[in-house]
Amino acid sequence: MKILRFGAAGAEKPGLLDKDGTIRDLSGVVSDITPETLKNGAIAKIAAVDPSTLPAVDAGVRLGPIVEGVRNFIAVGLNYVDHAHETGAAIPSEPILFNKAPNCIVGPNDTVIIPKNSQKTDWEVELAIVIGKTASYIEEADALSYVAGFSVCHDVSERAFQTERGGQWMKGKGSPTFGPLGPWLVTPDEIADVQNLDMFLDLNGTRAQTGNTKTMIFGVAHLVAYISQFLQLDPGDVITTGTPPGVGMGMKPPRFLKDGDSVRLGITGLGEQQQTFRAYKG
Repeated sequence: MKILRFGAAGAEKPGLLDKDGTIRDLSGVVSDITPETLKNGAIAKIAAVDPSTLPAVDAGVRLGPIVEGVRNFIAVGLNYVDHAHETGAAIPSEPILFNKAPNCIVGPNDTVIIPKNSQKTDWEVELAIVIGKTASYIEEADALSYVAGFSVCHDVSERAFQTERGGQWMKGKGSPTFGPLGPWLVTPDEIADVQNLDMFLDLNGTRAQTGNTKTMIFGVAHLVAYISQFLQLDPGDVITTGTPPGVGMGMKPPRFLKDGDSVRLGITGLGEQQQTFRAYKG
């Protein structure tokens, strides 16, 4: 299934993309896609419904973030071999983890704001994992059973804040609008091999990133199990899993986002996003 949320920001409704590409209103089945509804079996309830019986929705409707009320937004750094090489970093021996602010999550096509005093706002197409049930001290062999689904995440990053201001990476990762998430939450049964998905990102119509999840250093199952050794993962938590090569800071010379830039990104089977970047206005 391809589950989504649609409507004006702050007033989204749950929806489903049917096999013909029509958005169907799920409001009569579940109240929303949230940590609480996922905990209470939203995915199973949606799976039991015939999409053709649901009301159709205007194709031009705004898409919101795929989950409302995310409590933990966990990110993995330097998780692609080819991306680590382009940055000159050593291959990590264990996953590098940091937090993105949950309130930076926005819809997949919403405007992204370049922060006040930004010098080096950068792009990163990433595969996101949405947790479906509580996971604590789980084994890697069982990890995928804790996953509600997958999505596209744009891990927007301010590199000067991240690497030149001291302290943790989260300084450059959680500015408002720095977490476009969507367009869909795709359930695992639709993905033949999550470790073999093509990824891309275009800047102003020119290809910047090309990659595949097969070059991940730590795969999805390993990440879910690994993170569960350090904190409890709950339904609705989001893990964004790192980016392939082609980010702005890896270019020679480096290139960063400016007011008016357009970015389009996507992952095979998980859909696409498109954002316009705008300078902070106060």
